[in-house]
Amino acid sequence: MRTLEKKPSSPGSWLVLKFGGTSVSSLKNWKTIRDLVDERTQAGFRVLVVHSALKGISNLLEQSIQEALSKDQQLALVDIIKAHSSLSSDLGLDGLDGLNEDIQILKSSLAKVNHQKRIDPPLQAEIMALGELMATRLGAAFLEAQGLDINWIDARRLLCSVKSVQKNEKISYLSAICDFSPDENLKNHLSDLSGTLITQGFIASNENGETVLLGRGGSDTSASYLAAKLKSDGIEIWTDVPGIYSANPRIVRGTRQIKILNYPEAQEIASTGGSILHPRCLAPLRQEKIPLQILCTDQPNLSGTMVSDKVHNITPGVRSISRRTGITLVSMETLGMWHKIGFLSDAFRCFSNLGLSIDLISTSETNVTVTLDKETHDIDSSKLSQLEEHLKEMCRVKILENVEIVSVVGHKIRSILHEIGPALEVFEKHKIHLLTQASNDLNLSFVVGQDQSKPLVQKLHYILVQPDLDSTVFGDTWEQLSHSNQTKPSSDLWWARKRDKLLKIVESKKSIYVYNLETIQKAIDRLRSLDSVDSIYFATKANSNPKVLQVVYEAGLNLECVSAEELEHVLKLFPDIDRKRILFTPNFAPRSEYMYALDKRVWITLDNLYPLVHWPELFKNQEILIRLDTGQAKGHHRYVRTQGLHTKFGIPLFELDEVYRRVTACGTKVVGLHAHSGSGILDSDHWGKVAAILVEASAKFSTVRYINLGGGLGVVERTGQSPLDLSIIDQSLAEAKKTSGLEIWLEPGRYLVAESGVLLTKVTQLKGKGSTRYVGVATGMNSLIRPALYGAYHEIVNLSRLDEARGNVVNVVGPICETTDLLGSNRHLPECVEGDVLLVANTGAYGYVMGSHYNLRKPAEEFTL
Repeated sequence: MRTLEKKPSSPGSWLVLKFGGTSVSSLKNWKTIRDLVDERTQAGFRVLVVHSALKGISNLLEQSIQEALSKDQQLALVDIIKAHSSLSSDLGLDGLDGLNEDIQILKSSLAKVNHQKRIDPPLQAEIMALGELMATRLGAAFLEAQGLDINWIDARRLLCSVKSVQKNEKISYLSAICDFSPDENLKNHLSDLSGTLITQGFIASNENGETVLLGRGGSDTSASYLAAKLKSDGIEIWTDVPGIYSANPRIVRGTRQIKILNYPEAQEIASTGGSILHPRCLAPLRQEKIPLQILCTDQPNLSGTMVSDKVHNITPGVRSISRRTGITLVSMETLGMWHKIGFLSDAFRCFSNLGLSIDLISTSETNVTVTLDKETHDIDSSKLSQLEEHLKEMCRVKILENVEIVSVVGHKIRSILHEIGPALEVFEKHKIHLLTQASNDLNLSFVVGQDQSKPLVQKLHYILVQPDLDSTVFGDTWEQLSHSNQTKPSSDLWWARKRDKLLKIVESKKSIYVYNLETIQKAIDRLRSLDSVDSIYFATKANSNPKVLQVVYEAGLNLECVSAEELEHVLKLFPDIDRKRILFTPNFAPRSEYMYALDKRVWITLDNLYPLVHWPELFKNQEILIRLDTGQAKGHHRYVRTQGLHTKFGIPLFELDEVYRRVTACGTKVVGLHAHSGSGILDSDHWGKVAAILVEASAKFSTVRYINLGGGLGVVERTGQSPLDLSIIDQSLAEAKKTSGLEIWLEPGRYLVAESGVLLTKVTQLKGKGSTRYVGVATGMNSLIRPALYGAYHEIVNLSRLDEARGNVVNVVGPICETTDLLGSNRHLPECVEGDVLLVANTGAYGYVMGSHYNLRKPAEEFTL
């Protein structure tokens, strides 16, 4: 059980524990709740437990109402009784004896609904409240049977709703708001009761003593209301996830736990779609400065997320990427609003008169666009029709339903717009209906079409939430915490299987690169399974080790070179190679290199008009490929993106006519079109899109036989990333091939060799600097410059202590005299000592080949297995 950090501020101090539906639906979790209550009580707190209905029961209650309205069958009612009976049996209780009265009330209420064929809000509230009432009766009985002193209390005696200014019956009964001012009388009354108190979330009463509901997610709000009224020392919300995350981990892999937040940040995340907290629950806590901790019932030892009034970190940065669906967008346009006093007041009165609260807003001289959230407001087609009729009297109205909102939430968003900017290219193919930047500088929100928010959130998170984020704010990934007991890497990793051999290899070395040739062969086999690809050219620049190239060559792959030196290297290794198995793709190379390549009769790619303009005689009667810039830039960092006006590669599509004139003038045949978008691309749809552009461009040249889609196929670099789906690539390319009749080439580099290589290096020194800990190793950016050059991520493990828990957060640094000599920041490693061997994974590509003798330190040498 997690050690309790807080202590009671005074004898009898209150602590509120709130448990969600999943947390109260199993014997295992109720045992955890028992232990938590006992632990908090032993620490000196008076404990108030607030919890929800059993998982799925609220939905079944709604279903039972619909069944009663439309037919006589009561399938949902049977399921409700069965769920409570099953849990009661698991908890060792006497069946449903304690629930008989509630079940009879439920049956009677549903019979009334069936008889009158309508459901009014007061009756709906009575029915829905039964879920919480029945669940807490079971919980109280279990805890009492376990020997705890328990007092069950009806929440309708504790919370009273305030009158709704809108005078809307549905809102008053089903989405009520309660007063949460500190209440000494209530505090004294509850303090006079013995033991632990247990009550319901979601329900309250009105001034007439009738049952009201606090809306979906109301259990969080109930708990915070009670915490504020009691001026408790704290509130713990126990759910099925260990805290708030940088995105919804159920749709985004690699999400990071957020360890600490202040109230405004938490409010923004909750309001923009974070599903862990209900937005309304934070105001009472913020007013009374009550700290909130979000914890996981399944993993009670994890520390979760702490929300308080403390400003823990003032560094600008992105905290989370969130989404909301089912949004209604209302666009109001007229020239008459320009400088007209009172237009907004008149327009917004139309919304308020219908009980509609505006969420996002964007204005211009002639247009005002707003959004309405169906999750938080009572919106139906009838109400929207009324709204449209009222607004038509003053402007042109356009209403779009079921649009979606993507929000980038963070601290001081305006100051990091230059960093967010490159990430906005993900919206290139998506229409943005509205863009707003919050006045509190905490979020940037985009309204997009239906079904567009999920992939956008996934892409934005991948770009903006990187592994080297501030460790004072961010914790482990969802996947790491979900497998927190695992210390040893998967045996699927070749270097984990060959650990002993690797330790032997590095025994007499300070640092060394090791390549596993079998891994390269497996990657080759995967790519060769692509039926739609006719030729694969390995990018020699990724790894020019002779033994690596030998594996590639013997597997039947071709070779791509970008310099005369690489070309010489390949020809020296394979003097009898068919010259059409070599592709020469230089960039801003001198004339002499083109002459050399032409002499060797290899394929040549031009990515600039300059050679055709100034050296046309070289290419007379030659067959060449042309590299185009399709504008499809991809990659995790701007330095690995090779398309767009701000990169030096390729001929832009708008110069195709000029290319045609030049090749025609000098008698050159363009037999292939080439495009390469960047490195580390994990979007499986990307190559099909590029192929479609090249196929369309090929219509300009009747001699084109090949389209070369370049490389950039990404590999999984960190926990949470999804690997490329080669079947999707194959399918999309097959379609392009079928429609065009052209041969398809690929020229991968990193995909084939990255996972085969590891960099082994020994620990030299350890250092602490405040809360930051450093592990120094024998080599750094002189051997592996990718992290320093463009923020590349490489997994790092302590190979000497592979079986030990990775509990320390450290920065792994090399001996080079540069601040950027950082192999990895905020990495989880076991306690390291001098001489331990650290392994840097996925270094088979662009590792040794980019090494240098900076500081006159030799880069790590190479070894193959």
